[in-house]
Amino acid sequence: MRYTRRNVLGMGGMAAAAGLFGLTACSGPAPAAPAAPARRFEVMRSDAQWREQLTPGQYSVLRRQGTERPFSSPLNKEHRRGTFTCAGCALPLFSSSTKFDSGTGWPSFWAPLHDAVGEDRDTTLGMVRVEAHCRRCGGHLGHVFDDGPRPTGLRYCMNGVAMNFVAA
Repeated sequence: MRYTRRNVLGMGGMAAAAGLFGLTACSGPAPAAPAAPARRFEVMRSDAQWREQLTPGQYSVLRRQGTERPFSSPLNKEHRRGTFTCAGCALPLFSSSTKFDSGTGWPSFWAPLHDAVGEDRDTTLGMVRVEAHCRRCGGHLGHVFDDGPRPTGLRYCMNGVAMNFVAA
């Protein structure tokens, strides 16, 4: 992607808007529980079990599709070789070799590991986006955009709180 004044200003505006949304998404209580899950995953737990297992931030993102504040995750600065795993079920999701600095404030990757991430259409916030979730437990990870680097041109913009890092 070429960095033009328009692109930089546009990214700044998106980051500011996402920051405002992130502040409200993580600062208050989690939204009401959605209806029964539309499908089954390999790892299924009750809401009470998820609440017991996860931190409040992890629960908000993984189970209630929340968003962490931008630039709040220590995984943004994680540059060691290793694997990013789901905080809900420990499934390996992303290799550090596909991580890049998108400047958005969230850990970003240009590709997930094979058969690790599922995708769904997300129409919240009045727009159409592609939601990324853990293939094994269904936990919300973030969104996929088509403004990433080569070779895929994709940007998997993930919530750091939804993942753990395992060094190689």
